[in-house]
Amino acid sequence: METERLRIALGYTGVISQRGGWWIGWIDEIAGVNSQAKTRGELIENLGSALDEALEMR
Repeated sequence: METERLRIALGYTGVISQRGGWWIGWIDEIAGVNSQAKTRGELIENLGSALDEALEMR
């Protein structure tokens, strides 16, 4: 299993990997911001949305 780190938004790092038929990921800097999807692109989009929601609640 290979794990990849990428910038999701300024100052926030997404950690993503593929497990079985799913892509899973989370934001390192904010606990509880995570997602899963069938494709890598969909996961990155989902993580961005989840991060936006978390930041709105702060």
